[in-house]
Amino acid sequence: MLLPHLDERQRRLAIGAEARTLGHGGIRAVARAAGASEATVSKGGAELESGGTPLGRVRRADGGRKRVVDPDPGVRSALLTLVEPDVRGDPMSPLRWTTKSTRRLAAALTGQGHRISADTVADLLRE
Repeated sequence: MLLPHLDERQRRLAIGAEARTLGHGGIRAVARAAGASEATVSKGGAELESGGTPLGRVRRADGGRKRVVDPDPGVRSALLTLVEPDVRGDPMSPLRWTTKSTRRLAAALTGQGHRISADTVADLLRE
């Protein structure tokens, strides 16, 4: 009943503490009951045992999934190269549009070795 009301870190600590109280086999039992991975339960228990000071953040700095553009900086220039021949609009205006769909652009970029989705292509075009 409590877990849905906790943030990510609090949930990890709570299930880690519960697993520690159960002893041997507690990690697997709590992971199944909470719907979490055993690694998450283990991390929660390890955080509690470390006795470190509580973090002010839920996630560490630079945590989470990285943007496609960060590990692959050439994707922007490759996208512009694909779009440039079919650009429409006033050349003096910053607003431009293309006749190519984001799905086709994503497929072409993937063919060039850039793993990217149509939604990410749309986000890059908006930028």
